[in-house]
Amino acid sequence: MLAIMASVPAHKTAEAFLDAYLRELAGIGNRSAYTIRNYRHDIGHFLAYCRETKREPLAVNRQVFREYLGGLREGGMVAASITRRTSTVHGFYRYLHQQEATERDLLYGIALPKRPKRLPKVLDPALVSALLAAPPLDTPQGLRDRAMLELLYGAGLRISELVALDTASLDLDEGRTLVRGKGAKERVVLFGEPAAQAIEAYLRDGRGALATGAEPALFLNRFGNRLTARSVQTMIKHHATAAGIAEDVHPHLLRHSFATHLLDGGADLRIVQDLLGHSSANTTQIYTHVSQARQAEVTLAAWEQVAEQALEGPRRKQRRRDAS
Repeated sequence: MLAIMASVPAHKTAEAFLDAYLRELAGIGNRSAYTIRNYRHDIGHFLAYCRETKREPLAVNRQVFREYLGGLREGGMVAASITRRTSTVHGFYRYLHQQEATERDLLYGIALPKRPKRLPKVLDPALVSALLAAPPLDTPQGLRDRAMLELLYGAGLRISELVALDTASLDLDEGRTLVRGKGAKERVVLFGEPAAQAIEAYLRDGRGALATGAEPALFLNRFGNRLTARSVQTMIKHHATAAGIAEDVHPHLLRHSFATHLLDGGADLRIVQDLLGHSSANTTQIYTHVSQARQAEVTLAAWEQVAEQALEGPRRKQRRRDAS
């Protein structure tokens, strides 16, 4: 341990390394400000734990980290969040070893907690149709909201991708646009005629009434500025309520529905993967389970209906005998 500490400059604390690590992730790694904020919170929480328990962060071991994770579990943190925290902190300690702040990766071999498999929720197509029809088409805001909903569902966009769209990135003739997804990866997104028509109506009759300057953003708020993700979330919940949808509707629910409905319709998994911008087919695979589960429910309901119809004949005969 003394050898480890001797190799670390006196002024270079774990917190200083953390600042450098996050700067590197933001610059070279192209991580978003939201991701950087989460990393700082997760890693900073563990460093604070080390200080509170009188441990030097640059000289901890796996047992200390396991004790920390045990405290998170006892505090009620869900398994998925603990898994994320484990991965984030371990990434920082790999960085410390690369920077020769430690003689080895102090958390090497730490196991990730198993994450429970939860199938994403999906909106029924009829409810999607009701949601898309909810915005009024006689106001600039209504035309804008309809276009956003059509893109979120019809193209499977993430909310961050939606609000980052500029008018110059659209190709309405070809029904496509260029978006920048996670890790600043660019991809071409396709959308159908309903979305294209909704965007055209918004550009023709809505956006000009909202614009106050040379803002390049496609979707504008009432002040003529780019819409925020929070505003879009609020908008969706408003229209879901207006459409009489009791479920909690959020932007990613429309993305889940987009993927699942494509697979329901027979789309190839690889195509859905490309449209969603997933780097691995394993991420997209979850939607095949949703699709299969939905098909199983439909099949069961159909068999129950057949069984009910088969029993109805004998029941009618029995009622006629009882009546006579």
